[in-house]
Amino acid sequence: MNKPVPYPDLRDEPVHELNDIDASLTYSYANYLNWLFHDRVELIKGKIFKMSPAPSRLHQEISINLLKSFINFLDGQSCKVYAAPFDVRFPKKSKADQDVYTVLQPDICVVCDRSKLDDRGCIGAPDLVVEILSPGNTKVELLHKYQVYQEFGVKEYWVVSQSDQSILIYTLNDLGKFQPSKLFTLSERVTSTVLPGFELELDDVFQDLD
Repeated sequence: MNKPVPYPDLRDEPVHELNDIDASLTYSYANYLNWLFHDRVELIKGKIFKMSPAPSRLHQEISINLLKSFINFLDGQSCKVYAAPFDVRFPKKSKADQDVYTVLQPDICVVCDRSKLDDRGCIGAPDLVVEILSPGNTKVELLHKYQVYQEFGVKEYWVVSQSDQSILIYTLNDLGKFQPSKLFTLSERVTSTVLPGFELELDDVFQDLD
């Protein structure tokens, strides 16, 4: 097993280039905070994953349409919604920076337990996570995220496809495993077990995408 990079390494100068990182080592959130890359990266079980290039215009329009629905519904409620870039840290045991080895930036996340929020983002699983697929997403990246969200107890995981204008929802069951919904497509309505009363028309999500 690779040895984690020791916390004292943070005394070194900040790292500006992704190529300067030794991919064979295991990194923590403490190291992540010291990186000043041009590229956006995520940390999954101590390994660095370069994120896809800047989201496309269509990706951003879908994100905005989804955000509007969540913001309108959550107005005056305790749950909060956030959009990327927003760090979500997934601690195994200790919440100390040097002991956290997975940090993701979901496109959208809803957090109902405000004790998980701090000035740097969220520490612990959000209640609902939305990932909007882009052409640059790889199967390996999607599998890793699915496994992380399931392992740490994200209650609802939405996968939004801009290419076929659909949404697939994974809901965490009593055994801690994701169960997929049917594939929702245009003219259909999506609801949420995490947010009772929330309804989303798919036509509103994918409107005016040209």
